[in-house]
Amino acid sequence: MNVPENLKYTPEHEWVRAEADGTVTVGITDHAQSALGDLVFVEVPEVGRTLAANEACCVVESVKAASDVYSPIAGEVVDSNAAIADAPEKVNQDPYNAWLFRLKPADEGDVAKLLDAAAYRKAVAAGGEG
Repeated sequence: MNVPENLKYTPEHEWVRAEADGTVTVGITDHAQSALGDLVFVEVPEVGRTLAANEACCVVESVKAASDVYSPIAGEVVDSNAAIADAPEKVNQDPYNAWLFRLKPADEGDVAKLLDAAAYRKAVAAGGEG
């Protein structure tokens, strides 16, 4: 299981990368895409939408199941990866580059409260299926 050390994670299998401009980029983890199987559909949130922490904001659908993606923190959607909707298989091929959306955090300190790589690995090993 690929779990990059430079990212933060949620128990629901989202990854979060803090960007230099103060925004955060969000996607689903390698574990999540592997559990879902081949993705056939991705719906991303609209730019300008305000999200609460843990609010369902995206849908990823595979041949096996559909699953909600949750906002890891509260904030405003400043960018959505519309290209991923046209090529959902990119999430399977490279989940840490196939991001879903970017947020401007309501509270920049919220990112620090997310799981680090070691804690995420431990949660997955314990069966933390969000």
